[in-house]
Amino acid sequence: MPRPPVSLPVLLWRSFTRVLPLSARELEGWRERASSIPDPELRAQALASLRLKRFHSDGGCVYATGAPPGPERERLVRLIVAFQTISDYLDNLCDRSGSLDPEDFRGLHRAMTDAVDPHAPRRDYYEHHEQREDGGYLPALVAACQDAVAGLPGYPAVAPDVLELVGLYCDLQVHKHVRVEEREPRLIAWYASHREPVADLEWWEFSAATGSTLGVFALFSAALDADVPPETVQQIRAAYFPWVGAVHILLDYLIDQDEDRHGGDLNFVAQYPSREEAERRIDWLARRALGEVEHLPAARFHRLVIQGLVGMYLSDPKALRDPRHLRFAIRLTARTGWATSVLHAASRGYRLRAAH
Repeated sequence: MPRPPVSLPVLLWRSFTRVLPLSARELEGWRERASSIPDPELRAQALASLRLKRFHSDGGCVYATGAPPGPERERLVRLIVAFQTISDYLDNLCDRSGSLDPEDFRGLHRAMTDAVDPHAPRRDYYEHHEQREDGGYLPALVAACQDAVAGLPGYPAVAPDVLELVGLYCDLQVHKHVRVEEREPRLIAWYASHREPVADLEWWEFSAATGSTLGVFALFSAALDADVPPETVQQIRAAYFPWVGAVHILLDYLIDQDEDRHGGDLNFVAQYPSREEAERRIDWLARRALGEVEHLPAARFHRLVIQGLVGMYLSDPKALRDPRHLRFAIRLTARTGWATSVLHAASRGYRLRAAH
């Protein structure tokens, strides 16, 4: 049964001394595998995603801090790293590809839905993609995830919700990578078809919530318990989607606004009518997410996750260089609790260490 740390010192100690070394080992293994990809473009995107987005995997592995030491923790880390690596690799492919074909994006992202279905057949994920020769890299990532989820004793209880959240994630990736003029109409229509349970959100806030993998990782962790109660599964899902997920991705988009503007990429925070409104809504969503996780078992752990999101994203050099981000970081840190300040400092230390 998972026992998430409920104090900040224990969380940091387990993360830095027990979990991050496992994550580093897994990432290095995938880096070696990616180095052997025959196609130069696929190889470049795989290696770039591992180099530039490794903090996504490292951050996701916070959910392994509650796993018992030994094979169960190693399995959960292996699963989180492999699944997040698929996500980051495909994101790079879709962002940098010359394709605007939704079938291309749909085909690639079948790797993610297959990854969380241990019974899914093997298939050609590059069927509609220009580059195809990855030397078995993407299928190997999928197989690693399938093997890991098959070994989680409580996975049958969480699988339907995992599959639904991953399906929403994949839908988002299709809609946001098509032709520029089609993106917003597709996303707005998609939101309208799901609006009833998320009526408090704008279409871009709903879209942001679907782009987070944290709810999936929380459910993976819960599946360490062979007897995870159905009500716990639903509580996790309801807290993470949309609330924690929206905070996660909006913070990411907040600090990427200049970069996305120059690259012509869709940015959800840029949809707000003003910077002040964006900051007000992100502040509200963060406090709403903190309230939602109070209903979960080990609520203190999930509260630390949200505080860690604020600390991690607002410790990014892009945030620290921009006085506007810095002012918002100070305000949001103060509003979300003292632990956010500690996690902000820890995140800066992690970034310095990872850079070397």
